[in-house]
Amino acid sequence: MALALSIFLVITSVLMILLVLLHKGKGSGLSDLFGGGVSSNYGGSSVVERNLDRITIVVGGLWFAGVVSLSLVLKG
Repeated sequence: MALALSIFLVITSVLMILLVLLHKGKGSGLSDLFGGGVSSNYGGSSVVERNLDRITIVVGGLWFAGVVSLSLVLKG
């Protein structure tokens, strides 16, 4: 059980890193390195940003649940 939760935690951690890097930056940050300025020229980017925000929140919740459940498994 602990192995499955550890694998789940690694997968969600990598997803969180990728999703955070995909967000549009407020200034010249890491998102500009990956084409943040180019994506702002496309129309309808606000819908994409909202969907990206929702996906990031869901993955963050899954990551948090994975951390809590792994700690409970390892504690008991």
